[in-house]
Amino acid sequence: MTTAHANATATATATAAALRALHHGPGLPLVLPGPWDAASAQVFADAGFSALATPSAGIAASLGYEDGKTPADEMFAAVARIVRAVDLPVSADVEAGYGLSAKELVGRLADAGAVGCNLEDTGHATGSLRDPQEQADWLAEVRAEAGDALVINARIDTYLHGAQDTEETVRRGRLYAAAGADCVYPILAPPPLLAELAAGIGIPLNAVVTPDGPSPRELGTLGAARITFGPGLQQRAMAALAGMAEQLREELGAEL
Repeated sequence: MTTAHANATATATATAAALRALHHGPGLPLVLPGPWDAASAQVFADAGFSALATPSAGIAASLGYEDGKTPADEMFAAVARIVRAVDLPVSADVEAGYGLSAKELVGRLADAGAVGCNLEDTGHATGSLRDPQEQADWLAEVRAEAGDALVINARIDTYLHGAQDTEETVRRGRLYAAAGADCVYPILAPPPLLAELAAGIGIPLNAVVTPDGPSPRELGTLGAARITFGPGLQQRAMAALAGMAEQLREELGAEL
């Protein structure tokens, strides 16, 4: 290992440790805005947030792709631009890992400068939930490759697939925690169940803010230690831009 590589690894490990610590307080819940490009990342950094978490769907929209259709090279390039734009820890939503080996995935994340990642348990080839033990084994491989230099947020897609089964969600969460996940993300879990899920799984729990759901502070009170927004902030920004465009069109009238 060269001196430069050793220094980069040490820096990543220290930054990941700082991000990991934020999941345990004292200022819980940890609220992680979701930038979709360098400019939005700078806005959130200037607002004083302590870390950021990129949304795959928000980045996909900004690049002109459907959610889940962004080529891996373009996703990692977008994450790298966001990381370069701010002096904050950045976690990257890398979906199900793009079919990369654990070594390749960890290397791509390191090259992009991300010190955290989301990994979901929906198999993109099948569109269905992966076997939980297979997913846990995969997460363990990622952990072994990354060491302490990556904060792993293991997404659990039971509720996304319509399975209203708390027992299965907890079972998956425990397997993923044992495999080395730092946080679990039962996406779209009913907010009243967050405390039960967090207690049953035993590591910090991520909840997503939805348009008609509880606020970040309320989700924290209900049991979430980490709050993200999915593509919600990018969608709100685009809605604001659409309003500006409509106002401009009305002002121009027949001149348009």
